[in-house]
Amino acid sequence: MDSPIYLDYNATTPIDPEVVTEMLPYIQTHFGNPSSSYGPGRHNKQAIEKARSQVAGLIGALPEEIVFTSCGTESNNLAICGIAFANQEKGKHIITSSIEHPAVTEVCRYLASLGWEITWLPVDKYGTANPEDVKKAIRPDTVLVSIMHANNEVGTIQPIAEIGVIAKENNIIFHTDAAQSVGKIETNVNALGVDLLTIAGHKLYAPKGIGALYIRKGVNIENLMFGAGHEMGRRPGTENVPYIVSLGKACELARENDVIVHEHIFQMRQRLLEGLKQKSVSPITVNANLENCLPNTLSISFANIEAHTLASVIGGQVCISTGSACHSGSVEISQVLKAMKVDHKRAAGTVRISTGKFTTPEEIDRTVQIISEAIQKLITL
Repeated sequence: MDSPIYLDYNATTPIDPEVVTEMLPYIQTHFGNPSSSYGPGRHNKQAIEKARSQVAGLIGALPEEIVFTSCGTESNNLAICGIAFANQEKGKHIITSSIEHPAVTEVCRYLASLGWEITWLPVDKYGTANPEDVKKAIRPDTVLVSIMHANNEVGTIQPIAEIGVIAKENNIIFHTDAAQSVGKIETNVNALGVDLLTIAGHKLYAPKGIGALYIRKGVNIENLMFGAGHEMGRRPGTENVPYIVSLGKACELARENDVIVHEHIFQMRQRLLEGLKQKSVSPITVNANLENCLPNTLSISFANIEAHTLASVIGGQVCISTGSACHSGSVEISQVLKAMKVDHKRAAGTVRISTGKFTTPEEIDRTVQIISEAIQKLITL
């Protein structure tokens, strides 16, 4: 049986073969503890520092500003809780948006249970936060603004640079969850004006289980874990050398091939959209402004179709994601679509299709055919 066509790159990416090649020696033979002073340990320590420079190079940071973590979720926890705990004397107010990933929203809810106050900014119909709303929400006790760079569901890119200017003018620390944007669009920390930036390895062709947090030099952040002084004292625990090496290589490849990859994933998305417009018997609504959207991401709603049913029907042939979930016969739409005020029926028919650097035109054309045929059958049932 052939493997299904994979078009859910926003959920996770396959590991790039070059990344596998780079990390394999550190699984098979280079097992030394990087904290050890003898040769095998020093070799692995050098590999970590090389990877740190590779990650820093992709986002325009200094190597010493990169802290390796286990994933994007850990990076978000360290960023948000670390800043909150380190700045309690100034205040307990945090500003974020209503369309953040749970790795941000749940952290904020946890802090709210401890006495912090969270301002949840609204978004427009495309999922865009307004910088003026950020400015209006700032108070004397505001210690952090955390707004994602690009939304994981609909792909909308936030005006991070504008928000960064506002945060700097008000002397407020600014964090962005860039798990979805790194490797797809430019994520230079200085151009964006951020103090902290989250990276998730499995979103850019490295394995699951590795991430990084950029912390601007001079930013005071409290540790959440305690032990020996690994990662410049920011995160204790013996480093996961093979996975750190993999993230470094993935970032190097992303930097070297950015223009080619960006153009490819954009062309594949556009080919998909045009094909569906031509062949689908169900009217299509695009849920984002594609001029301000991740180049690989297509969130669309099919009229009179339940997305989870469509995804189930085609699941053996094409892997896509939905904007709703079915629980005991009822359809629950995502928090992102709710925040965008997408009506329930349209949200229930929403799917997310995300392309990647390994997506081929043949896969796109086959996907158009499979989805169109499935919708035809569902409508006639």
